Amino acid sequence: MSLLVVGLSHRSAPVSVLERASLSADAKVKLLHDTLAAEPAAEATVLATCNRIELYADVDKFHAGVAELSTLLAQHSGVALEELTPYLYVHYEDRAVHHLFSVACGLDSMVVGEGQILGQIKDALALGQELHTAGRLINDLFQQALRVGKRAHSETGIDRAGQSLVTFGLEQLAGHAVPVGEWAAGKRALVIGAGSMSSLAAATLARVGVAEIVVANRTAERAERLAEILVASGTGVAARAVTMGAVADELTRVDVVVSCTGATGLVLTGDDVARAVEGDPTLPFQAGPEGRDPAAGPAGGSAAGGRDFAPGTGDGLRAAAGGPGAQALAVADAEVVARLVAAAEAGRRLADAGAARTIAPAPAATGPDGCPLGPDAPAGDGRSALTGVDATSLELHGTWADQGEAAAQRQPRRTVRSSVDAAAVRLALLDLAMPRDIDAAVHRIPGVRLVDIESLAEASADAPMAADVDAVRTIVADEVAAFGAAQRAAHITPTVVALRAMAAEVVAMEVARLDGRVPDLDERQRSEVTQTVRRVVDKLLHAPTVRVKQLASEPGGAGYAEALRELFDLDPQTVESVSRADAADPKNDDDPGRAS
Repeated sequence: MSLLVVGLSHRSAPVSVLERASLSADAKVKLLHDTLAAEPAAEATVLATCNRIELYADVDKFHAGVAELSTLLAQHSGVALEELTPYLYVHYEDRAVHHLFSVACGLDSMVVGEGQILGQIKDALALGQELHTAGRLINDLFQQALRVGKRAHSETGIDRAGQSLVTFGLEQLAGHAVPVGEWAAGKRALVIGAGSMSSLAAATLARVGVAEIVVANRTAERAERLAEILVASGTGVAARAVTMGAVADELTRVDVVVSCTGATGLVLTGDDVARAVEGDPTLPFQAGPEGRDPAAGPAGGSAAGGRDFAPGTGDGLRAAAGGPGAQALAVADAEVVARLVAAAEAGRRLADAGAARTIAPAPAATGPDGCPLGPDAPAGDGRSALTGVDATSLELHGTWADQGEAAAQRQPRRTVRSSVDAAAVRLALLDLAMPRDIDAAVHRIPGVRLVDIESLAEASADAPMAADVDAVRTIVADEVAAFGAAQRAAHITPTVVALRAMAAEVVAMEVARLDGRVPDLDERQRSEVTQTVRRVVDKLLHAPTVRVKQLASEPGGAGYAEALRELFDLDPQTVESVSRADAADPKNDDDPGRAS
């Protein structure tokens, strides 16, 4: 086994880099094709979420594999290799297995224990199978990762940390003053998008008690279906669907917005939000040094080469779900949403780590532009504007998650806790998209609170989870050892099969020779002699082959297969043909659905 993973995640890279490195559906396909075309890789798949981009491959050379996979990630993400390299981490063989199993259990997630990563791992495996880039190793690895993740959730309380990023994000919007159910009661919500994450967001909003949910999507049929499912969910929520052209009007009526689309540019700009909050179409929007995504172009306008504006929304609101990955988002069916609602019902409240970014109308301590840090705030990528990050929680989080690859990248942050009353928030925005859907600079608008992927990365709600995290880590360690042993044992199997095939040939040759020497044997006698010789050969080979499998399954046991080939002078081509036949056996290609 020569498993290699090269990637970056929220632990190793700032959100600004993750946004730029995000892969569209087409880019993932091209990346996998190019990976297999590269010399070191025999099979591969890519795990790409809003928080991580990881390329898994079976390689024959470590250093060449690292160089090739790093170059391919840079090439297909559009981020220059020299800029991407400081944020990349590399895991090899057993360490790579340990990493994926930890990811599957939610140990490496922003919200420790969240279960959505299992669906994303399943999707990564399905993509590799669909493109025929996933071979025996990738299939075995990802199937086992799904089983390990499910075991961790069933045998421990790891999922108490949070049912999903949606739940955690709503906790951050609510703040620490009131429970999220009390905060959400009676509110009107707008959900932009109708894919799996947006469907989960809508189900969660219905569960926590919002009065009305408006679903906006580029494909009206999907939005209408999701609205119908919400009404039929039994939560008592009112739901309706609107077109993307109606989003600007809906912004003036709702209290909460959750956005998660496949768009490659901004769905809501600062001007869109400012107009909705102030009700003044001519209201200027001042973007500070932490302002908009550079790809969004000037405030209120489209970047060169950007998407067309949706009709009827003004010149700031962009057409959502217009990116390459948007078409792949499908509204969850009734059964899926029912399961999401049931899962949300079982959720428990998360401790608030206070990472929501909020601006109140003209507090005395703010600067002239409404920034809570005042005019002396350092310019940068927006991290200095985060308010209320609990340093103790962050440190606790670090002790439970594997920080090795990110330790060198961590920088001290200046944090400020907001003292704004939740009642002062006119519009609460939750952006779960990567790249972002909502302009990061909207947090400067008075009365607006924004929680996005970056602010969620700063929050930690893991303090009560130490025992469960330790239990999951034990499960991961045991499963990694078992997986390694199984893979090493499987590695010697073709050699054992080739040995037994050679022994069978020797028996057949000797029986044929006996027929020539003793032609008077009848059929019964010939059969008895043949069976006797076979039994002798089987008994002679049984103990050595069982023992060699046991030895090969132990760490450092890879050399036993070679020793066996040398001792019995086995034809390497025969061993290789057995390996190919075993890999091509349909029984060895597990369908990802069977692991779900």
